[in-house]
Amino acid sequence: MSDADPTPEAEDCGGTDGTDARPDADTFGVGIHVTEEELQFVVHVPSAIDSGWTDPEAFQRLVERVVWDHLDQEATLRAIASSADTGETVTLGTVSLRPGGTVVDHSLSAPKAREGTDGADER
Repeated sequence: MSDADPTPEAEDCGGTDGTDARPDADTFGVGIHVTEEELQFVVHVPSAIDSGWTDPEAFQRLVERVVWDHLDQEATLRAIASSADTGETVTLGTVSLRPGGTVVDHSLSAPKAREGTDGADER
């Protein structure tokens, strides 16, 4: 299934930029932060988050699962490791979810590795 295809739990709700997301869904920004020792998965939580999200760790795990369902985790992390500098956060896009876990929309894309690298340069 390509990144443009909806997932089985997704509903058609318009664009992928978050502006057409349904009012009962929250849109989370996602990225990978590069440190000296590791790559950290980052979830940007909206300030006006729906009160239906009662467990912050649970929804962050859900957002992470959705991202890796749509992007090739190994290839994405290799591309970031080969092209991003320490201290940089590489944006992967957004995921719009309802508190029940339904994916309403996403705009996810993997970064490209630097020219001339194979992405094998692990940090």
